[in-house]
Amino acid sequence: MDKGKRESKNEDQPMDVESGTVDPRDLVSSDDEIDYSIKPELYDPNLDEVDELWVRKQRKGGSDAVLSCPACFTTLCLDCQRHEKYVTQYRAMFVRNCTVKTDQILREGNQKPKQKRKKNSKKAHLEEDSQTEGPIYRPVCCSVCSTEVGVLDQDEIYHFFNVIPSN
Repeated sequence: MDKGKRESKNEDQPMDVESGTVDPRDLVSSDDEIDYSIKPELYDPNLDEVDELWVRKQRKGGSDAVLSCPACFTTLCLDCQRHEKYVTQYRAMFVRNCTVKTDQILREGNQKPKQKRKKNSKKAHLEEDSQTEGPIYRPVCCSVCSTEVGVLDQDEIYHFFNVIPSN
């Protein structure tokens, strides 16, 4: 017997399921299980009403839009408010399918590039303190595709700016 070849004890017998291999003749296709003599119902008119009630309950009636991820179209928010000045931005308190990057901090405002400074300089400490002022934001990403869709502020309000709104 060659070392590279293995002989089975009985080639006509299928192997056990526990060993990891199955005789392909024993496999049943899902097509074989479908009864084509009965016409399948692909549309349930009552299901639309149930879905609409669920969405109304989730949205609580006062939302300006349903927000979706621009990359994968996953629903991110059902109850939001449109920004008065920037009409492509929205804010919300309750979201879904969103991940907050807690290890990153974003700040608003004009920041000057850091300059090299001496370790013991008092002026350097003042410059450092002035750059830490202002609100802190954390990036918010779609939990399905990781696209950055907005930020979370210190008051735990989500601000969406990279989303697709729909009514």
